Amino acid sequence: MAPMAAVRFVDVFSESTCRGNALAVFHDADDLSDEQMAAIARWTNLSETTFLLAPSDPGADYRVRIWTTGGELPFAGHPTLGSAHAWLEAGGIPASDGVVVQQCGAGLVEVRRAGRLAFAAPPLTRSGPVDPAEAASVVDALGLHPDDVLDAAWVDNGPGWLGVLLRTPDAVLAAAPDPGRCAGVKAGLVAAYPPGARKDGVRAEVRAFYSDGREFAEDPVTGSLNAGLAQWLVPAGRLPQHYVAAQGTALDRVGRVHVDVVDGTTWVGGATRTVVTGERTA
Repeated sequence: MAPMAAVRFVDVFSESTCRGNALAVFHDADDLSDEQMAAIARWTNLSETTFLLAPSDPGADYRVRIWTTGGELPFAGHPTLGSAHAWLEAGGIPASDGVVVQQCGAGLVEVRRAGRLAFAAPPLTRSGPVDPAEAASVVDALGLHPDDVLDAAWVDNGPGWLGVLLRTPDAVLAAAPDPGRCAGVKAGLVAAYPPGARKDGVRAEVRAFYSDGREFAEDPVTGSLNAGLAQWLVPAGRLPQHYVAAQGTALDRVGRVHVDVVDGTTWVGGATRTVVTGERTA
């Protein structure tokens, strides 16, 4: 059994250690105030830090609060997988075999345990077309050529994502955002590879850019964005029902997001691995 730890740093969405997206998970955090959680999240300086608490919903195995350096989120993808991994590794026993039920700001989220962990994508809180002027402004700020853009849509399941579909993966990787013009931007870029184009089976290239009011940055690997993109592009026939997306390529990460649409539910999964454990002393 893994040693008891108050804090775990988990690498999510990569089979290669320290090549995915890092998450700090604080266990038994019921005693922490909002102010303390916010301060800890700013201190870790990661894209997200999570805090595990006793559930208030009888249908949940645990409750999680998800914080960025700029505030709290109702839902996020790699924090969901990383938190479930940490809770299980610390000895958590789910009420139902094979499924962990997480309570978060977006409600109850199921996490499958068959093979790699995978969460059931929550419903989009905002979807559909983007105002053309707003889409053009985001495309320009991200350094994209308008001719490379096939479509844009809201794919927001909590963080605020706007999705931009590009013609080629090369166009995704060539994006060169101007941070000074990206205030308020939370956008994901995606393009499909032709079937069989990659020997590793990757079918999509993804990048995520966000501004949280404090900074503008590229996220290494983003579960919430990939969930929203799948909910948009699989029904549209742009991506298959089962595929692997690569993300983090431009940041020297090897992120791999596994997407499976089964009976109308979009499952988003990936590798999870604890890299550091520690004790909370304050």
